[in-house]
Amino acid sequence: MAEQTAPPVIRDGTPAKPDAAVVRDALGVGVAVGLSGFAFGVTSAGSGLSILQTCVLSLLVFTGASQFALVGALAAGGNPFTAAAGAFFLGTRNAFYGLRLSQLLALPKAVRPFAAHWVIDETTAVALAQPSRRAARIGFTATGLTLYVLWNLTTFLGALGAEAIGDTAAWGLDAAGPAVFLALLAPMLKSATERATAGIAVLLGLGLLPVLPAGVPVLAAALAAPAVLWAQGRRTAPTGREKDSR
Repeated sequence: MAEQTAPPVIRDGTPAKPDAAVVRDALGVGVAVGLSGFAFGVTSAGSGLSILQTCVLSLLVFTGASQFALVGALAAGGNPFTAAAGAFFLGTRNAFYGLRLSQLLALPKAVRPFAAHWVIDETTAVALAQPSRRAARIGFTATGLTLYVLWNLTTFLGALGAEAIGDTAAWGLDAAGPAVFLALLAPMLKSATERATAGIAVLLGLGLLPVLPAGVPVLAAALAAPAVLWAQGRRTAPTGREKDSR
């Protein structure tokens, strides 16, 4: 009887994941999210940006939440600087992802500036889910490459289609961007704290929409996070000093 070989393991005893399985998972994420670039293209063109401007935005910014926030504020008549500030604020989370991924991936210095452009929610999630550095590198690269190519291709197709059909609001396509954004966000809200933060942010954004310039309510909604953390800290803090029993 032929001798069976045990699957390779990494240092902590976790079985190594086959490269093909990592690539398969990465392609699944890349394709699923990359197709939503079509909604961004439609939304961007509907907000008044040209096809060229829309495509350049996807090529250079490449972070869906920030892109949707920017064109959404512009579509509502917001000041470009305010819209850009909201988009920048949403994009700062990628800097924190980068701190974690730099340790996990340990890429050569020559490729780090290029890899930084692909540090987004999806590539981070796939990389962190892997059991080894090799698998994390493969997952990060496969997800980033698939998503970047597909996102930019569907952005172009969406912008081209929106320009061809004219008024996107008449077709209801102006709601495509927010709908996709909510569909991507909802599964991430797993804990009660996250759901409470999202709920308060929605209330702040909608409540301040009639009284603040377009784009500013998005920035104000960010106050939900420190508010929830403060309330949580107050609830878990000791109610009084413990008496000395000595």
